[in-house]
Amino acid sequence: MLEDVVELLACPVCGASFGLSGSVLRCGHGHGFDVARQGYVNLMPGGARPGTADTAEMVADRAAFLGAGHYQPLASAVSDLAATAVGSAPAPGEMPVVLDAGAGTGYYLAAVLARLGSGAVGLALDVSARALRRAARAAPGIGAVAWDTWRPLPVRSGTVALVLNIFAPRNGPEFHRILRSDGTLLVVTPAPGHLAELATTAGLISVDEHKDERLAATLGPHFTLTGRQDLSFPLRLTHPDAARLVAMGPSAWHTTPADTRARLAPRPEPIPVTAAFTLTTYRPR
Repeated sequence: MLEDVVELLACPVCGASFGLSGSVLRCGHGHGFDVARQGYVNLMPGGARPGTADTAEMVADRAAFLGAGHYQPLASAVSDLAATAVGSAPAPGEMPVVLDAGAGTGYYLAAVLARLGSGAVGLALDVSARALRRAARAAPGIGAVAWDTWRPLPVRSGTVALVLNIFAPRNGPEFHRILRSDGTLLVVTPAPGHLAELATTAGLISVDEHKDERLAATLGPHFTLTGRQDLSFPLRLTHPDAARLVAMGPSAWHTTPADTRARLAPRPEPIPVTAAFTLTTYRPR
């Protein structure tokens, strides 16, 4: 619920603290933002363009694919690392805050909060209002905010125990600013070989060969690497599952559902596919 995270937010116009009055989020200087009936609030400035925000179709495909449990091993691994980083038994009166930068439908954030227990709260940031409609309802304790994570984040400094960054843009300076000095940044990226069996058949975008170098350049000035874990597991997908997998990510911008279905049609079911990820943890410098 949005009221769980109001005290963490800062007005993007003036930086003042917010209060929630009915369905309006208002700062001490009078800047107000309406809370959508689905439970999220859009703090982006007027005229801001959503760019490559997930469409309604992409969100629906992601929700269906994740809801079928295909990436449950990844959600479990993320939750395990979160519990280690934050601690599953916080001190009395302490409220661990987990911020998911690029939260999408809130699938991973919900899994982390379930693992951490009722004392934790989550802040879901995403540029897609369509995704945030689901994130706001993904689990108790989640507040959802529409925001472009490339911009300075509308979050108070030093308030967050854990930042999740899962297949999303990385704003190193801002992640460093909002994290507590003992906080953790957890980054998940596709590993080499991820979904390789579909790369040619379904026209998936290949994994960036220079991912590690780009991560180091982006995060190195602000963070120290504290851990790295490689995770891979097999998937056996029907044609509709494989089509959803293509349609829920960036490859959706480079193909059409009809083209994907045509590419997949010759493949016998189920299609064996390998999911491969790298999970890295960092501490602020």
